[in-house]
Amino acid sequence: MTSGTPSVSFEFFPPKTEKMEQSLWQAIQRLAPLAPSFVSVTYGAGGSTRERTHNTVTRIQKETGIPAAAHFTCVGATREEIDAIARTYWDAGIRHLVALRGDPPETEGGVGGRYVPHPGGYAYAADLVAGMKKVADFEISVAAYPESHPEAPSAQFDLDNLKRKVDAGATRAITQFFFDNDAYFRFLDRCAAAGITVPIVPGILPITNFARAVEFAGKCGAAMPQRFAETFEGLDADPETRQLVAATMAAEQCQALQAQGIKDFHFYTLNRSELTVAICRMLGVKAKQPAVS
Repeated sequence: MTSGTPSVSFEFFPPKTEKMEQSLWQAIQRLAPLAPSFVSVTYGAGGSTRERTHNTVTRIQKETGIPAAAHFTCVGATREEIDAIARTYWDAGIRHLVALRGDPPETEGGVGGRYVPHPGGYAYAADLVAGMKKVADFEISVAAYPESHPEAPSAQFDLDNLKRKVDAGATRAITQFFFDNDAYFRFLDRCAAAGITVPIVPGILPITNFARAVEFAGKCGAAMPQRFAETFEGLDADPETRQLVAATMAAEQCQALQAQGIKDFHFYTLNRSELTVAICRMLGVKAKQPAVS
Protein backbone atom coordinates (compact mmCIF):
# COMPACT_ATOMS: atom_id res chain seq x y z
CA MET A 1 0.00 0.00 0.00
CA THR A 2 1.40 3.38 -0.96
CA SER A 3 1.83 6.04 1.68
CA GLY A 4 -1.37 7.95 2.23
CA THR A 5 -3.62 5.39 0.56
CA PRO A 6 -6.37 4.37 2.96
CA SER A 7 -7.18 0.83 3.97
CA VAL A 8 -10.68 -0.33 3.04
CA SER A 9 -12.91 -3.22 4.03
CA PHE A 10 -16.32 -4.30 2.77
CA GLU A 11 -19.45 -5.83 4.27
CA PHE A 12 -21.77 -8.21 2.43
CA PHE A 13 -24.85 -10.18 3.42
CA PRO A 14 -25.47 -13.85 2.58
CA PRO A 15 -27.67 -14.32 -0.51
CA LYS A 16 -31.14 -15.86 -0.22
CA THR A 17 -31.65 -16.85 -3.87
CA GLU A 18 -29.58 -17.98 -6.83
CA LYS A 19 -30.06 -14.57 -8.47
CA MET A 20 -28.88 -12.81 -5.30
CA GLU A 21 -25.91 -15.18 -5.20
CA GLN A 22 -24.92 -14.13 -8.72
CA SER A 23 -25.26 -10.47 -7.78
CA LEU A 24 -23.11 -10.97 -4.68
CA TRP A 25 -20.30 -12.65 -6.59
CA GLN A 26 -20.38 -10.01 -9.28
CA ALA A 27 -19.87 -7.42 -6.53
CA ILE A 28 -17.07 -9.43 -4.93
CA GLN A 29 -15.31 -9.85 -8.28
CA ARG A 30 -15.37 -6.08 -8.85
CA LEU A 31 -14.24 -5.21 -5.32
CA ALA A 32 -11.59 -7.90 -4.81
CA PRO A 33 -8.98 -6.15 -7.01
CA LEU A 34 -9.02 -3.24 -4.55
CA ALA A 35 -7.24 -5.59 -2.10
CA PRO A 36 -9.39 -4.86 0.95
CA SER A 37 -7.86 -5.57 4.35
CA PHE A 38 -10.82 -7.88 4.97
CA VAL A 39 -14.44 -8.45 4.02
CA SER A 40 -17.20 -9.40 6.43
CA VAL A 41 -20.45 -11.30 6.00
CA THR A 42 -23.49 -10.52 8.14
CA TYR A 43 -25.73 -12.76 10.18
CA GLY A 44 -29.53 -12.65 10.04
CA ALA A 45 -31.68 -11.76 13.03
CA GLY A 46 -31.86 -14.66 15.45
CA GLY A 47 -29.03 -16.46 13.67
CA SER A 48 -31.36 -17.13 10.74
CA THR A 49 -28.60 -17.12 8.10
CA ARG A 50 -25.96 -19.03 10.07
CA GLU A 51 -25.30 -21.69 7.42
CA ARG A 52 -25.42 -19.23 4.50
CA THR A 53 -23.04 -16.92 6.35
CA HIS A 54 -20.60 -19.78 6.95
CA ASN A 55 -20.74 -20.90 3.32
CA THR A 56 -20.27 -17.36 1.98
CA VAL A 57 -17.37 -16.53 4.31
CA THR A 58 -15.45 -19.71 3.57
CA ARG A 59 -16.03 -19.42 -0.19
CA ILE A 60 -14.81 -15.80 -0.28
CA GLN A 61 -11.62 -16.66 1.53
CA LYS A 62 -11.00 -19.81 -0.49
CA GLU A 63 -11.70 -18.35 -3.93
CA THR A 64 -10.35 -14.80 -3.54
CA GLY A 65 -7.68 -15.12 -0.87
CA ILE A 66 -9.10 -12.03 0.85
CA PRO A 67 -9.25 -12.42 4.66
CA ALA A 68 -12.92 -12.99 5.43
CA ALA A 69 -14.68 -12.27 8.71
CA ALA A 70 -17.86 -13.92 9.91
CA HIS A 71 -20.45 -12.02 11.90
CA PHE A 72 -21.19 -13.85 15.11
CA THR A 73 -24.00 -13.18 17.58
CA CYS A 74 -25.23 -14.22 21.01
CA VAL A 75 -28.75 -14.97 19.81
CA GLY A 76 -30.38 -18.37 19.67
CA ALA A 77 -27.67 -20.72 20.94
CA THR A 78 -25.90 -21.91 24.08
CA ARG A 79 -22.27 -21.12 24.81
CA GLU A 80 -21.31 -24.65 23.86
CA GLU A 81 -23.09 -24.40 20.50
CA ILE A 82 -21.51 -21.01 19.72
CA ASP A 83 -18.06 -22.25 20.75
CA ALA A 84 -18.46 -25.25 18.45
CA ILE A 85 -19.40 -23.00 15.51
CA ALA A 86 -16.39 -20.80 16.23
CA ARG A 87 -14.13 -23.85 16.13
CA THR A 88 -15.53 -24.82 12.71
CA TYR A 89 -14.58 -21.36 11.47
CA TRP A 90 -11.08 -21.67 12.90
CA ASP A 91 -10.69 -25.12 11.34
CA ALA A 92 -11.80 -23.64 7.99
CA GLY A 93 -9.05 -21.02 8.18
CA ILE A 94 -11.26 -18.11 9.26
CA ARG A 95 -9.33 -16.05 11.79
CA HIS A 96 -11.54 -12.96 12.10
CA LEU A 97 -14.95 -12.66 13.74
CA VAL A 98 -17.29 -9.68 14.08
CA ALA A 99 -18.79 -10.22 17.54
CA LEU A 100 -22.24 -8.70 18.08
CA ARG A 101 -25.05 -9.06 20.57
CA GLY A 102 -27.39 -9.64 17.65
CA ASP A 103 -31.05 -8.92 17.07
CA PRO A 104 -33.88 -11.18 18.19
CA PRO A 105 -35.83 -13.06 15.50
CA GLU A 106 -38.48 -11.09 13.68
CA THR A 107 -41.98 -11.24 15.10
CA GLU A 108 -45.09 -11.80 13.00
CA GLY A 109 -45.24 -8.05 12.43
CA GLY A 110 -41.79 -8.17 10.88
CA VAL A 111 -40.02 -6.31 13.66
CA GLY A 112 -37.62 -7.86 16.12
CA GLY A 113 -38.93 -8.22 19.66
CA ARG A 114 -37.14 -7.23 22.84
CA TYR A 115 -33.73 -8.83 23.22
CA VAL A 116 -33.56 -11.50 25.92
CA PRO A 117 -30.28 -13.38 26.54
CA HIS A 118 -30.46 -17.07 25.65
CA PRO A 119 -30.47 -19.34 28.72
CA GLY A 120 -26.99 -20.84 28.88
CA GLY A 121 -25.74 -18.53 26.13
CA TYR A 122 -23.50 -15.52 25.98
CA ALA A 123 -25.58 -12.65 27.31
CA TYR A 124 -23.97 -9.70 25.55
CA ALA A 125 -21.23 -8.90 23.03
CA ALA A 126 -18.54 -8.39 25.69
CA ASP A 127 -19.23 -11.91 26.97
CA LEU A 128 -19.08 -13.24 23.42
CA VAL A 129 -15.72 -11.55 22.78
CA ALA A 130 -14.24 -13.05 25.94
CA GLY A 131 -15.61 -16.47 25.02
CA MET A 132 -14.27 -16.39 21.48
CA LYS A 133 -10.79 -15.42 22.71
CA LYS A 134 -10.86 -18.57 24.87
CA VAL A 135 -11.81 -20.73 21.88
CA ALA A 136 -8.92 -19.46 19.73
CA ASP A 137 -6.81 -16.38 19.14
CA PHE A 138 -9.31 -14.75 16.79
CA GLU A 139 -9.01 -11.22 15.52
CA ILE A 140 -12.29 -9.71 16.75
CA SER A 141 -14.14 -6.64 15.52
CA VAL A 142 -17.05 -5.18 17.48
CA ALA A 143 -19.71 -2.57 16.80
CA ALA A 144 -19.57 1.05 17.93
CA TYR A 145 -22.30 3.67 17.78
CA PRO A 146 -21.24 7.32 17.35
CA GLU A 147 -24.83 8.45 17.98
CA SER A 148 -25.46 5.70 20.60
CA HIS A 149 -27.19 2.36 20.21
CA PRO A 150 -30.96 2.96 19.96
CA GLU A 151 -31.59 0.66 22.95
CA ALA A 152 -28.92 2.22 25.18
CA PRO A 153 -30.37 4.14 28.16
CA SER A 154 -27.66 6.78 27.78
CA ALA A 155 -24.63 7.66 25.68
CA GLN A 156 -22.39 6.95 28.67
CA PHE A 157 -23.88 3.49 29.11
CA ASP A 158 -23.23 2.78 25.45
CA LEU A 159 -19.62 3.99 25.74
CA ASP A 160 -19.07 1.86 28.86
CA ASN A 161 -20.37 -1.14 26.92
CA LEU A 162 -17.86 -0.51 24.12
CA LYS A 163 -15.09 -0.30 26.72
CA ARG A 164 -16.16 -3.69 28.10
CA LYS A 165 -15.96 -5.22 24.62
CA VAL A 166 -12.49 -3.78 24.05
CA ASP A 167 -11.29 -4.88 27.48
CA ALA A 168 -12.57 -8.40 26.70
CA GLY A 169 -10.21 -8.61 23.73
CA ALA A 170 -11.66 -6.78 20.72
CA THR A 171 -9.11 -5.79 18.06
CA ARG A 172 -11.06 -2.90 16.56
CA ALA A 173 -14.49 -1.30 16.55
CA ILE A 174 -16.45 -0.62 13.38
CA THR A 175 -19.06 2.09 13.65
CA GLN A 176 -22.67 2.02 12.67
CA PHE A 177 -23.02 4.15 9.55
CA PHE A 178 -23.36 7.89 10.08
CA PHE A 179 -23.73 10.93 7.86
CA ASP A 180 -22.57 13.58 10.35
CA ASN A 181 -18.78 13.53 10.56
CA ASP A 182 -18.83 15.84 13.58
CA ALA A 183 -20.73 13.19 15.53
CA TYR A 184 -18.01 10.67 14.67
CA PHE A 185 -15.17 12.95 15.78
CA ARG A 186 -16.96 13.81 19.03
CA PHE A 187 -17.30 10.08 19.59
CA LEU A 188 -13.59 9.53 18.98
CA ASP A 189 -12.82 12.16 21.62
CA ARG A 190 -15.10 10.44 24.12
CA CYS A 191 -13.54 7.04 23.34
CA ALA A 192 -10.04 8.44 23.91
CA ALA A 193 -11.13 10.00 27.21
CA ALA A 194 -12.53 6.61 28.27
CA GLY A 195 -9.21 4.88 27.56
CA ILE A 196 -10.38 3.09 24.42
CA THR A 197 -7.28 2.80 22.26
CA VAL A 198 -8.25 0.32 19.51
CA PRO A 199 -9.00 1.70 16.04
CA ILE A 200 -12.57 3.04 15.65
CA VAL A 201 -13.17 2.45 11.93
CA PRO A 202 -15.93 4.55 10.33
CA GLY A 203 -18.70 2.56 8.71
CA ILE A 204 -19.82 4.17 5.45
CA LEU A 205 -23.19 3.57 3.77
CA PRO A 206 -23.36 4.73 0.15
CA ILE A 207 -26.99 5.69 -0.47
CA THR A 208 -28.40 3.54 -3.27
CA ASN A 209 -32.02 4.24 -2.25
CA PHE A 210 -32.72 7.36 -0.20
CA ALA A 211 -36.04 6.20 1.29
CA ARG A 212 -34.42 2.96 2.38
CA ALA A 213 -31.45 4.84 3.86
CA VAL A 214 -33.86 7.01 5.87
CA GLU A 215 -35.53 3.83 7.14
CA PHE A 216 -32.17 2.31 8.12
CA ALA A 217 -31.12 5.55 9.82
CA GLY A 218 -34.34 5.69 11.81
CA LYS A 219 -33.87 2.15 13.10
CA CYS A 220 -30.29 2.68 14.22
CA GLY A 221 -30.55 6.25 15.47
CA ALA A 222 -28.33 7.85 12.83
CA ALA A 223 -29.15 11.48 12.03
CA MET A 224 -30.01 12.20 8.39
CA PRO A 225 -28.94 15.76 7.50
CA GLN A 226 -31.61 17.91 5.87
CA ARG A 227 -29.29 18.67 2.95
CA PHE A 228 -29.32 14.97 2.05
CA ALA A 229 -33.10 15.01 1.74
CA GLU A 230 -32.94 18.18 -0.36
CA THR A 231 -30.23 16.77 -2.64
CA PHE A 232 -31.97 13.44 -3.29
CA GLU A 233 -35.44 14.97 -3.66
CA GLY A 234 -37.02 14.20 -7.03
CA LEU A 235 -34.40 11.61 -8.06
CA ASP A 236 -36.51 8.48 -7.52
CA ALA A 237 -37.20 8.18 -11.25
CA ASP A 238 -33.71 9.25 -12.31
CA PRO A 239 -31.35 6.43 -11.33
CA GLU A 240 -28.37 7.70 -13.34
CA THR A 241 -28.32 11.09 -11.60
CA ARG A 242 -29.10 9.48 -8.25
CA GLN A 243 -26.08 7.21 -8.65
CA LEU A 244 -23.78 10.15 -9.42
CA VAL A 245 -25.13 12.15 -6.49
CA ALA A 246 -24.79 9.19 -4.12
CA ALA A 247 -21.19 8.51 -5.12
CA THR A 248 -20.27 12.19 -4.85
CA MET A 249 -21.83 12.68 -1.40
CA ALA A 250 -20.29 9.53 0.06
CA ALA A 251 -16.90 10.38 -1.44
CA GLU A 252 -17.09 13.89 0.01
CA GLN A 253 -17.88 12.43 3.43
CA CYS A 254 -14.91 10.04 3.19
CA GLN A 255 -12.56 12.72 1.86
CA ALA A 256 -13.50 15.00 4.77
CA LEU A 257 -12.73 12.16 7.19
CA GLN A 258 -9.48 11.43 5.34
CA ALA A 259 -8.47 15.11 5.60
CA GLN A 260 -8.76 14.78 9.40
CA GLY A 261 -6.38 11.81 9.46
CA ILE A 262 -8.75 8.85 9.08
CA LYS A 263 -7.00 6.06 7.18
CA ASP A 264 -9.41 3.12 7.45
CA PHE A 265 -12.91 2.86 5.98
CA HIS A 266 -15.50 0.07 6.19
CA PHE A 267 -18.17 0.10 3.48
CA TYR A 268 -21.67 -1.33 3.87
CA THR A 269 -22.02 -2.46 0.25
CA LEU A 270 -25.55 -3.94 0.34
CA ASN A 271 -24.02 -6.47 -2.08
CA ARG A 272 -23.53 -3.77 -4.72
CA SER A 273 -20.15 -2.73 -6.04
CA GLU A 274 -20.49 0.27 -8.33
CA LEU A 275 -20.79 3.05 -5.73
CA THR A 276 -18.10 1.59 -3.50
CA VAL A 277 -15.67 1.19 -6.41
CA ALA A 278 -16.24 4.83 -7.40
CA ILE A 279 -15.80 6.12 -3.83
CA CYS A 280 -12.64 4.10 -3.32
CA ARG A 281 -11.21 5.47 -6.57
CA MET A 282 -11.87 9.02 -5.31
CA LEU A 283 -10.02 8.15 -2.10
CA GLY A 284 -7.02 6.96 -4.10
CA VAL A 285 -7.73 3.23 -3.72
CA LYS A 286 -7.14 1.57 -7.09
CA ALA A 287 -6.99 -2.05 -8.27
CA LYS A 288 -3.86 -3.73 -6.94
CA GLN A 289 -4.41 -7.16 -8.44
CA PRO A 290 -6.14 -8.77 -11.43
CA ALA A 291 -9.89 -9.22 -11.29
CA VAL A 292 -11.12 -12.48 -9.77
CA SER A 293 -12.20 -14.95 -12.44
